[in-house]
Amino acid sequence: MSSNREIEEKHQKWENNLVDKTIKKFPERQKEFLSGSSESIERLYLPPENETDKYVKDLGFPGEFPFTRGIQPTMFRGRLWTMRQYAGFGTAEESNKRYKFLLSQGQTGLSIAFDLPTQIGYDSDHPMSEGEVGKVGVAIDSLKDMEILFDGIPLDKVSTSMTINAPASVLLAMYIAVGEKQGVSRDKLQGTIQNDILKEYVARGTYIFPPEPSMRLITNIFRYCSKELTNFNTISISGYHIREAGSTAVQEVAFTLANGIEYVKAALKAGLDVDSFAGRLSFFFNSHNDLFEEVAKFRAARRLWAKIMRDKFHAKQSKSLLLRFHTQTGGSTLTAQQPDNNIVRVAIQTLAAVLGGTQSLHTNSKDEALALPTEESVRIALRTQQIVAYESGVTNTIDPLGGSFFVEALTDSIENKAKEYIDKIEALGGMISAIEKGYIQKEIQDSAYKYQKDVETDQRVVVGVNKFAVEEAPPKGLLRVDPKLREIQIKKTNEVKKNRDNAKVQKSLETLENAAKNENTDLMPPIVDAVKEYATLGEICLVLRKVFGEYNENIVL
Repeated sequence: MSSNREIEEKHQKWENNLVDKTIKKFPERQKEFLSGSSESIERLYLPPENETDKYVKDLGFPGEFPFTRGIQPTMFRGRLWTMRQYAGFGTAEESNKRYKFLLSQGQTGLSIAFDLPTQIGYDSDHPMSEGEVGKVGVAIDSLKDMEILFDGIPLDKVSTSMTINAPASVLLAMYIAVGEKQGVSRDKLQGTIQNDILKEYVARGTYIFPPEPSMRLITNIFRYCSKELTNFNTISISGYHIREAGSTAVQEVAFTLANGIEYVKAALKAGLDVDSFAGRLSFFFNSHNDLFEEVAKFRAARRLWAKIMRDKFHAKQSKSLLLRFHTQTGGSTLTAQQPDNNIVRVAIQTLAAVLGGTQSLHTNSKDEALALPTEESVRIALRTQQIVAYESGVTNTIDPLGGSFFVEALTDSIENKAKEYIDKIEALGGMISAIEKGYIQKEIQDSAYKYQKDVETDQRVVVGVNKFAVEEAPPKGLLRVDPKLREIQIKKTNEVKKNRDNAKVQKSLETLENAAKNENTDLMPPIVDAVKEYATLGEICLVLRKVFGEYNENIVL
């Protein structure tokens, strides 16, 4: 058997003789080949020294620490990922129709997109909602809208992911109330709320309250769900938006896990036992076009989180060490030019997510650089997942790229560089301190600038944009939201306010305000009570705004 030294000697001989001779006649296309994160890619990867020991320590077996090869012993041989298309627009009635269409096409979970007013706690009649009602998601003002949204969809049969952050507690309360009206007990509800406010401060912007009360709301949800909604994921710690804002894959892992560390620390500070909530933490990552780097990213993130939970927080239950994650293909990689090309990009990104071991997946539609997807385009996106699942063969074995010299080297590199970032953030006082100092924002901005500069100087090829461009006719058949929708939504909400018991609503809001003023009082019970009285989202958030104040961004350039 060859030793590592013998292999290295042969490698050097190969480089000096055969490769050099070849390059002199036929130079390589580039002086340096880079990954999506600008990491240098070597010409050839070799097995590491002490390979057996390394395998046991760094890879192990699926379903066992450090979970590099997957969180379940049989992975997709046992069960495929949840196919969960992110959808919602216009009114609750229109979105309900889209959800039923997607379920009829083989989707296996729901993912709710809320409009911007809902995401920042305003009812449709608020002046700040002008021009945004129903545009990028469904408008939800009160429990009545949620009842319509899930009409005919049994909540004990489907898991639901809700992309909601600052007012996550209110939308979760509405979901609980709809479940009760359907006769579904809280312990039967399955799904996820995004509930990740830290990434809103650095990458997305739909925050309401300052960090401290925001973290209180989050830990209150952890506590409430650990007792009431035991099958519900209490948070989806999201690197997706960090990547969409322009980060590299390494930064996506580092900043997402650093946020996760901050949530765990906040929950421990609030008196929770780590094993009481850690098993319901979930994650959300992006998937871009650099196939191997993306696969390595998922594997590195899984391994790093398991080490953090075991070594830093001393979690004892195996479930507490698992990094379970949803993936969405990269919205920022889609182009308005030649939109059919996006189908191919999404297929590559889907493959990366599956080879990386995702638990849930949303595939973007080809027209999303131009508008919300039509039924036809979202069906193609769903079919892309289904073809990978049922026809590609990549689900027939676990972690098919495991052991690839290249993928293992990339996995090690991403883990090490992400850990360096996390250590630096801890030295700055943790994620909240790093955000307040502008460190995270600056790092993302620098990466975004470099990427754009590389595209504009043709250092990176974007097919159909800076290479292989063609003359195109304007796109036809795009989905457009009815501009009169706000008037329709305001009329519906006024009807709710007219028919509810306003004395009970007022009393529930006063109870919530008093609870908010006492930092030791859990906020979920009074929020659930207010929602059941049909207090609106805007009314509940106004009470919390009065007590907590609003966050103002610290702009760093």
